[in-house]
Amino acid sequence: MIITTTHPSIDAFTAADWNRLFPRELEDHAYLRAIEHAGLAGFRYLYFAVHDGGRLLAAAPAFVTDYRLDTTMDGGLRRVAAALARVFPRWLRIPMLALGSPVTERCQPGFAPDATAAERITALDAILGRMETVAAAEQLGMVAVKDAAADEPAWRTVCPNHGLRALPGLPGATLDIPWRDVDGYLATLGAATRKDLRRKRRAGAKLHIEWRRDLAGITEDVQRLYRQTLAHAQFSFEELTPAYFGNVLAAMPGRAYCVTYTEGGQLLAFNLLLRGQNRLLDKFLGMDYTAMDRYHFYHVSWLENVRYCIEHGIGVYASGQGLQHEKVRLGSTLHANNLWYRHRNPFVDGVFARFDRLARMDRLDAAPSLPQQHLRHG
Repeated sequence: MIITTTHPSIDAFTAADWNRLFPRELEDHAYLRAIEHAGLAGFRYLYFAVHDGGRLLAAAPAFVTDYRLDTTMDGGLRRVAAALARVFPRWLRIPMLALGSPVTERCQPGFAPDATAAERITALDAILGRMETVAAAEQLGMVAVKDAAADEPAWRTVCPNHGLRALPGLPGATLDIPWRDVDGYLATLGAATRKDLRRKRRAGAKLHIEWRRDLAGITEDVQRLYRQTLAHAQFSFEELTPAYFGNVLAAMPGRAYCVTYTEGGQLLAFNLLLRGQNRLLDKFLGMDYTAMDRYHFYHVSWLENVRYCIEHGIGVYASGQGLQHEKVRLGSTLHANNLWYRHRNPFVDGVFARFDRLARMDRLDAAPSLPQQHLRHG
């Protein structure tokens, strides 16, 4: 008998039980717990579990927030929306229950290792059904699935059954690392790109680079750079706290690193990364914008991460979302994501269906000097 339950904390699951459903997942139980205890304003976390008898068949994280409709707007449309929000603040804010996490790369429900394809569909359908029940009980306007892999058939099978529509989101990017050294990587790029990166690499040679496992002595500087980068972001979904960075590093010793870039003892940039056996996941990049043109932090840190992967035999560098054209120029492969969503009011949902093209995130792509999302290689 299939039973679906909702839990307010990931502590409802042991790390072993949760991680068994998410093999090789870098954003695992420890990472999600670090997020939960980081005090991100405006978010409440939920966790869905599907049991088949005494067997934990599936689980997935979720969150509740007030979603701003102008989050992915830009230009004049965003300025108009911001003006309306000042007069009618509730018009652009919709209480939303979303499957996924505000600070993970993709929504990836976990399944028992022996689950069949049919059982996975059944479990995913049960989770979406439970979401509807929770949203109705709490009078939440919207239900969504954040950053679902566009090439995953299960989403296309189950989501339409619950009235959810797919809206293209920002693709993720990965770079396979087969080279013996950084020069080998550079040799695979176009001549102009290779020349550009070598010039920026020379400029970055003046920086002191350190792979750290904690923020001892630099917590305030990290937050300063975070705030500066956030102020330059084209758009942002969440606002991180100092506890987020400290929690992740403390919860994932040997698997989470803060790479610092300093000059004369002054912190000018930092990069938070998660490391697995064969995957380096780039989470956030923060920088001092007054020194950015001098040191080209985006590309210097990119090359440092490629170097680290080569040195440690890590086969994939995952650089996250945003700046997709630049990442393709740097040799990456893109992986499409969708936002599946539905407003629970049929009339409002019909209006959204007519204008949702204005909120497509895949059309947004900024220059490397202006990160689309704060603090990441995208």
